[in-house]
Amino acid sequence: MMGVPPEGLASLKALLSRAVEAAAGSLSALSQQIWSQPELAYQESRAHDALCNFFQAAGGWQVKPHYHLDTAFRADWGPDGGLTVGFLCEYDALPEIGHACGHNLIAEVGAASSLALRAVLETLPDLKVKVSVIGTPAEEDAGGKIDLIQFGAFNDLDMVLMAHPSQEDASYLPDMALNEVTVRYFGKATHAADYPWEGVNALDAAVLAYTNLSVLRQQLKPDWKLHGIFKHGGVKPNIIPSYSELLFYLRTSKYKDLCILCEKATQCFKAAGLATGCQVELEFAKNVFYNVLPNETLRHLYEVNGRSLGMEFKTFETPNTSSGSTDFGNVSFIVPGIHPYFHIGTSALNHSEEYTEAAGSKEAQYYTLRTAKALAMTALDVVLNPDLLQQMKGDFKKIKFQEQTDGV
Repeated sequence: MMGVPPEGLASLKALLSRAVEAAAGSLSALSQQIWSQPELAYQESRAHDALCNFFQAAGGWQVKPHYHLDTAFRADWGPDGGLTVGFLCEYDALPEIGHACGHNLIAEVGAASSLALRAVLETLPDLKVKVSVIGTPAEEDAGGKIDLIQFGAFNDLDMVLMAHPSQEDASYLPDMALNEVTVRYFGKATHAADYPWEGVNALDAAVLAYTNLSVLRQQLKPDWKLHGIFKHGGVKPNIIPSYSELLFYLRTSKYKDLCILCEKATQCFKAAGLATGCQVELEFAKNVFYNVLPNETLRHLYEVNGRSLGMEFKTFETPNTSSGSTDFGNVSFIVPGIHPYFHIGTSALNHSEEYTEAAGSKEAQYYTLRTAKALAMTALDVVLNPDLLQQMKGDFKKIKFQEQTDGV
């Protein structure tokens, strides 16, 4: 690594921006291909193939299809033995409403950022830096990144970067820890009018459980959340339901608090079974999403680079509104990283049909490519400056320590 004077760094960042602009046509086509053929979690075969073909066509990338998972991939460029910068792609869609969370744009940002950083590094042959792009399936479901962590897919990365479309530009939002639970009640069917006393009503158990959790909310910390749906509640009004099923998401700002909320919810579910005489079965998800750890060095660099490109960031010490959840949180616990959000030219809300349309619009391209430039510039700042690299690593160790000892 080496120190680069400000004027030299500005010239390299200009080269980086030109590389993104030069690839704008192929990047937009990639995004459109993914957007127009939405695929659900772990089924993203067309998106997987499109991304692998994209990097193979770019030349110089070592592409590994089906990287540990059927629809994951990895593309590497550069020498071993130095720093490794990772960019992540997501590309799964939502049921019925397609790319209503803009994962096609996340994939585009990952591809564009990696191409841009490579373009600069090719002019610095003495700098030993590898660029790695990892395609991570199923963020909207079980969390493909968590699966990949278990295979050690991120162990060789020194930093990891990705960006998520939203309604605003934000270098950090407090994505929450998440666990999900499926609750099944087993009762006994009988005729609901003739002899209901012979039955054991599984729907009643589900209704009581839903009510129990609704009452529990007033006793929870303000930043804890739980919400759920009925997945099954019976087959016909004149038959006492012998089976019911609920699906609930449980969220806390800190991963270490999630077990407390899960235990409170468990007691609510069991109590409903006890009150109705139903047997209860709880199935918690195999993958638990962690909250996203911020990295102050990467946040600051991203904001500086973003502002230079025209982004506007809200100013606050600590964001006081929690966002959703993402499996990137698990990655942020094992390697320094950044997961900013970016405006795409719409006020539509994620997970809506309007956002699906916006994610596939031409207008979104300007904002997506601008974000890719800012992300690649942030990585470039770190790989060119040993002090920033050490600061980034120090921030990572500090926030992990705080996360583990806070409240102890």
